[in-house]
Amino acid sequence: MGTEKKERQAMINKGDTVLGIEFGSTRIKAVLLDGNNEIIAAGSHNWENSYTDGVWTYSLEEIWAGVQSSYRDMAENVKAKYEVELTRIASIGFSGMMHGYLPFDKDNNLLVPFRTWRNNFTEKASEKLTDLFDYPIPQRWSIAHLYQAILNDEKHVADINYMTTLAGYVHWKLSGEKVLGIGEASGMFPIDIETTSYNERMLEQFSDLIADKNFSWELEDILPTALVAGEDAGTLTEEGAKLLDPSGKLEAGSLMCPPEGDAETGMVATNSIAERTGNVSAGTSVFAMVVLEDNLDEAHPELDLVTTPSGKLVAMAHSNNCASNLDAWINLFKEVTTALGFDVDMTTLYETLFNKALEGDKDCGGLLAYGYLSGEHITGFEEGRPLFARSSDSNFNLANFMRVNLQSSLGAMKMGMDILLKEEGVKLDKMLGHGGLFKTEGVAQRLMAAAVNAPVSVMETAGEGGAWGIALLASYRLNKKDEESLEDFLNEYIFTEQNEKIIEPKSEDVKGFETFMKRYKECLPVERAAVECLK
Repeated sequence: MGTEKKERQAMINKGDTVLGIEFGSTRIKAVLLDGNNEIIAAGSHNWENSYTDGVWTYSLEEIWAGVQSSYRDMAENVKAKYEVELTRIASIGFSGMMHGYLPFDKDNNLLVPFRTWRNNFTEKASEKLTDLFDYPIPQRWSIAHLYQAILNDEKHVADINYMTTLAGYVHWKLSGEKVLGIGEASGMFPIDIETTSYNERMLEQFSDLIADKNFSWELEDILPTALVAGEDAGTLTEEGAKLLDPSGKLEAGSLMCPPEGDAETGMVATNSIAERTGNVSAGTSVFAMVVLEDNLDEAHPELDLVTTPSGKLVAMAHSNNCASNLDAWINLFKEVTTALGFDVDMTTLYETLFNKALEGDKDCGGLLAYGYLSGEHITGFEEGRPLFARSSDSNFNLANFMRVNLQSSLGAMKMGMDILLKEEGVKLDKMLGHGGLFKTEGVAQRLMAAAVNAPVSVMETAGEGGAWGIALLASYRLNKKDEESLEDFLNEYIFTEQNEKIIEPKSEDVKGFETFMKRYKECLPVERAAVECLK
């Protein structure tokens, strides 16, 4: 038996490991780190949201089946690789899709099905709250969902005792603590970065706004407590251990770090939590985040203002749609190859077709595409319809077809980033990319560099994404020394060697992307017609 394997066996037996689990849109992933913060095992579970009664949702049963399945897959991986059972874990963290709406009554019953970030039916609430606070309140935010329910006179609102997010819900059930990491909390309600808590002025404004409803609750009493990275967020209870691992092998007592959102764990996974740095996460949705040096001059509905896990202000351009429609086209090409009798694996297919896009015209040859599987708030769509169109004189070939679908997957996000970089004049030294879109080396990275006109790097660890990011936050909770900042911890113990590949923007790519974006914006009425006609 090798020395490394023996060392890891000993760490597992002693409970010197750290676990991070993240709920993505299509996959729940569990990552186990050893005492040196290196990944020693992983597990996953695939799932999909449902569109039920006009609401994008996941059931509570699906949530628990998924977290148990991903944990079991990881634990089985541990046993297969190291020939020991996983029974003790030093520290655990949970991360999930940000925002959404999970309201509970005093008996801890969920009052309405989980309303995810993907729902775009809170426009009226979003607009009213943005005007009231003079602060951007996107449709996805929990407070927008709550106020929209109030505007709709939904009866359940009077019975709310607690409301939280997906990560906050799982953490609560496993630890008994009603808390959130400050970054995740900043996607529920605006944060005052000076007090690292909810904005008092806005809490009072909201209280006055709904005073005539005479609810028995005050907003600050039903929101989770916001915590910065490294703070005490409770421990895994006996009940929680059985919920996570129904086999009964896992012992209670693990430290729990504040649960965070996927945007924040993406920042950690790419070490982009310092000012003038940014990161972009591209998968089912795409969001680009830049850590700000100062407040923005104006409130822009296209931009979220959230925080890093340590409480620094961040501007985020978030698009609901990214790779889902592109994936559907790849699956169609897979059907073609299968029908022709060729056995082409999906990795080869993705790499071949993605690289083909780099052979295309820089402006996509006059082609047009919108990958709007769901609504898109930046461009004002409550619903979406995936669309491909072209003019009769366009340069229609495979390279341009792939390039237009890749560039359009970044289109709405770019509109938000253009406001940040061009109108607000925010300085950006470098973007770090992570998520599924970046798996094919050098393709989406090059197009992203063109979209933001800044260098884009991808780390070797970027594919691990948010599960690794929340595991690092759990490690920070466990190993933090006195006043050691999260930034210092990451730089000293995690990112000592920046194994990253940087692509600088090419002027011809930047110019071509701008030409494409002119067409993308001018032709939005075509997408509107598709939504209205394709019921």
